[in-house]
Amino acid sequence: MKKPTIVITPGEPAGIGPDITLHILQQPWPANLMVVCDPDLLIARAKLLGISLDDKKFQIIPISLSEPCHPGQLNPANANYVLRCLETATDLCLTKKADALVTGPIHKGIMNSAGIPFTGHTEFLANYCHAKQSLMLFVTEKLKVALMTTHLRLADVPKAITREKLRNTLLLLNEELKTRFQIQQPHLLVCGLNPHAGEQGYLGSEEIDIMEPVIAELCKMGLTITGPLPADTVFTPHYLQFADAILAMYHDQALPVVKYLGFGHAVNVTLGLPIIRTSVDHGTALDIVGTSSVDAGSMMAAVALAVKLIN
Repeated sequence: MKKPTIVITPGEPAGIGPDITLHILQQPWPANLMVVCDPDLLIARAKLLGISLDDKKFQIIPISLSEPCHPGQLNPANANYVLRCLETATDLCLTKKADALVTGPIHKGIMNSAGIPFTGHTEFLANYCHAKQSLMLFVTEKLKVALMTTHLRLADVPKAITREKLRNTLLLLNEELKTRFQIQQPHLLVCGLNPHAGEQGYLGSEEIDIMEPVIAELCKMGLTITGPLPADTVFTPHYLQFADAILAMYHDQALPVVKYLGFGHAVNVTLGLPIIRTSVDHGTALDIVGTSSVDAGSMMAAVALAVKLIN
């Protein structure tokens, strides 16, 4: 069988993305690896880390930095470089020259300060790939959690939860679990938006007005969905023993649990794209760049899951 090809973008050049990419390149993989980055950046970071760089183990797609990179020091001038790397890697997947994309962490703040409106990989890739809808899914060894909304201000979350969006999100999650993860009949749990899932309307009406009708409709269509459930109990063993995935309503409703259970080993997967994309579960960690404190566990898990999803 022909080995699949995985293309990697290290992300923010001043962050730990190049570091963890170098650790990935030291490992044997049942895949061909391509890295889209500035070759001089990779060479310099390998020297800093004391890592021997064997270019026979991977292929590099060269993209030049706008200005020299200093580890741990963000530079807005290199924000466009980050974007060009991501676009190039995505194009390789769209044109079938690579089978999956694995992304390192990007610093959203420096991207926006450079005048590039960037809310996250998920939103960028959905727009770039002309996807009708995308969905952020975090995968750990024992848990899969999707986000109804992603990088929104908390004040904007309630109005973003509509019947149509909830219906489409649950349909997408159900279908992608079947096709990507080979789960024949996924059991989905849905978190309520409000404390105690609204307490029968006393603490909020979104559960009664929006969630319950949509869940009832989809269950009649043959989906297996339980909810809306209080978010403070949905992550307990009582519910998790039956769940294939949980749909949380907003970013920080789910991510504290995900990162507590699997930080450094969880994988962020973008569903709804015409390509396979996995990513790390952490940020740029500017304070530990070039040190022995860098842990490549999440990047290794992201590459491993990409291989699994390809196969």
